Amino acid sequence: MNARILMMMLLIVLLPLRAAAQTPHVVIVVGLSGDAEHAELFKKWGDTLAAAAVSKLGVSRDHLAYLADQPVEDKRVTGRSTREEVVRALHAVASSAGADDPVMIVLIGHGTFDGRAAKFNLRGPDMTAEEFAPLLDKIRSKRLVFVNTASASGPFVEALSGEGRTIITATRTGAERFATLFGGFFVDAIATDAADADRNGRVSMLEAFAYSTRAVTDAYAREGLMMTEHALLDDNGDKEGSTEPSIDAKDGRVASVIALGSATAAVPADANPRLRALYAERQALEHRVESLKLLKGSMDPARYASQLEQLLTDLALKSREIREAEGKSR
Repeated sequence: MNARILMMMLLIVLLPLRAAAQTPHVVIVVGLSGDAEHAELFKKWGDTLAAAAVSKLGVSRDHLAYLADQPVEDKRVTGRSTREEVVRALHAVASSAGADDPVMIVLIGHGTFDGRAAKFNLRGPDMTAEEFAPLLDKIRSKRLVFVNTASASGPFVEALSGEGRTIITATRTGAERFATLFGGFFVDAIATDAADADRNGRVSMLEAFAYSTRAVTDAYAREGLMMTEHALLDDNGDKEGSTEPSIDAKDGRVASVIALGSATAAVPADANPRLRALYAERQALEHRVESLKLLKGSMDPARYASQLEQLLTDLALKSREIREAEGKSR
């Protein structure tokens, strides 16, 4: 049996799951930030993903767990991001998610690797990849997506890989220990239609991964810096992720048909084409500011300050342009 026929058979088996009645579950964990800049970015990513889960992916509030490092007023936050609360949230998913229900677990924050164990940093005891493994084993879903956007996250692939799982990490090894850009772009891929390459109104995990990795590469190239993160995707259960998955490669076929819901552009529905373009331009500038802040430690301080000042000026001007355009459209 050749690879093309095998791929078609796989799609025939999996595609009906998209049309069947499903109850999506999402768990978002924003871990220890370490400093004010990262705290602001990680909170923004978590808030954006939580909002998109409800408004765009159709996740009911009963099936959304959003754990944050600091108490916030956002009513979507369901608890503190401690090991105890993470275990409780995953036990809740295990007790309620069926085999056909899509489940997405996203870790946002920092990670560490001591040469033996990769950990996701939390307030209090951190959690190793091996500690997540038995918790995932209890979840019945055959459409489980686990995304670790933290530094040093690569070893999570080997620890968590399995049948019916798509595992995504921001780095390919534990040695890639610097703060990563991947998380912000992955959230953007899920929350908007920017990653919807085939324009079918749904963002698959493969589309989200491809969009995010391209954006990360562009961000490093723009600053003339060597890349310190290389994301992995594993969806065939062989414990080895791929940096370039595709529907024709060993990894990517399952991820290409897993999507939690529809995604639409994060701009007002009644915005005219000109306004929509301005919103997109402002969003691009916001992402450049985020990327620059995360790359701060790798840059010359004077260059960093100069570029940040210029980007913030451009962002302010773009916001003013949007306000003026909104005034004219009324």
